Amino acid sequence: MGIGRRIFEVLKSASIAHAKWDYEVSMSIVKNKKRVWLLLAGIIPILAVAFVEAGDFIGAKTAYGPAFYSTKIFVVSIAIGMAAGLITGCIGAGGGFIITPALMAAGVKGILAVGTDLFHIFAKAIMGTTIHKKLGNVSVKLAVAFLVGSTFGALIGGYINKTLYDFNPLLSEAFISLIYAVLLGFLGVYALIDFLKTRNAPDTGDVHGGGSEAPGITFKVQNIHLPPMIKFDEDYVPGGRSISGVIVALGGVIVGVMAAIMGVGGGFITFPMFVYIFGVSSMTTVGTDILQIIFTAGFAAITQYAIYGYVFYTLAMGMLLGSLIGIQVGALTTTVVKSAHIRGFYAVSILAGFINRVTTLPKKFTELDVINVPKSVSSFIESTGNIVFWAVVGFFAVWIFAKFFGNLKKFAGEA
Repeated sequence: MGIGRRIFEVLKSASIAHAKWDYEVSMSIVKNKKRVWLLLAGIIPILAVAFVEAGDFIGAKTAYGPAFYSTKIFVVSIAIGMAAGLITGCIGAGGGFIITPALMAAGVKGILAVGTDLFHIFAKAIMGTTIHKKLGNVSVKLAVAFLVGSTFGALIGGYINKTLYDFNPLLSEAFISLIYAVLLGFLGVYALIDFLKTRNAPDTGDVHGGGSEAPGITFKVQNIHLPPMIKFDEDYVPGGRSISGVIVALGGVIVGVMAAIMGVGGGFITFPMFVYIFGVSSMTTVGTDILQIIFTAGFAAITQYAIYGYVFYTLAMGMLLGSLIGIQVGALTTTVVKSAHIRGFYAVSILAGFINRVTTLPKKFTELDVINVPKSVSSFIESTGNIVFWAVVGFFAVWIFAKFFGNLKKFAGEA
């Protein structure tokens, strides 16, 4: 298996793991009346103010990071959250990757989109995660070492984003767009190849196709005896396994940096890192990942973005509301859609996010004097990318809702 293919398999499994977490958290919120009322109690005042356009409220249009903005942007945030939820619920992966690009495509500044996405993830994790049910699968020593690293990494990532923005807001926008373009482009191309190879295969219900085997790097990493050594998985392997706490902390640094730069919570990186590099069992990884998402996303969102005014709370609440609806509809629709179609939409949705971000780069690099593209051409390229992105997301949403409403009787019968 080529290195590119192996990286794709690892990232795909990470995306799937993050989607499972997102689904469990969302269902935990929806099924708990107290949490639903708590969410509504937070959203209703925001919605009321949004419909009067906020006027001269402190933090309104006159502020950089408004607490309230307008009816339009609030509705857009619900739509973005719903689209991400539909993708997560139906495809089982990839929904978290489109939120920051979608916010930027809607006109939100990159640094504000990242901070808002992080806060949205943190709020969902706090509301929906029942920690005490998962603590039995958490290696406390692994978690502590990892969180020490992720906290430091979040400081680095937040510093990079804030420094770039303070130096030149255009540079910040270009940097975030470039990061997403590279990641989504890599994932999208391989996902499309995967779909084309398996589209005519029998429908086994496996949405994403085969898995990937743990690489030999696991054994090499566990054989690095750099104190302090941490023992884990004693309940799953006789005598347990061991790994250097320094290695775990360095992994945390990487996750913290990426979470703070991209606004994705870090969960999509933690899972493959623990399973495929550290050699941690899936059960222990899931428990540790839950704690990691809460603390890393919370720390980054609050200390690196919120206190500097880079969190758009109206959008965060709107996305949370939309995602709770979308993820349920998407999950139900999965049962009546062919797995080959779902794999295809996974590839297309990721590629749409890639096209959206990569088509903004000519204009941004021209404004930074890196290249020289006529304004009319760069604006046309950017507009085309926006149209393609929203057209794909819109078509996918309409298709899913059509399948959902067309099978309401079946869903009701199963319930």
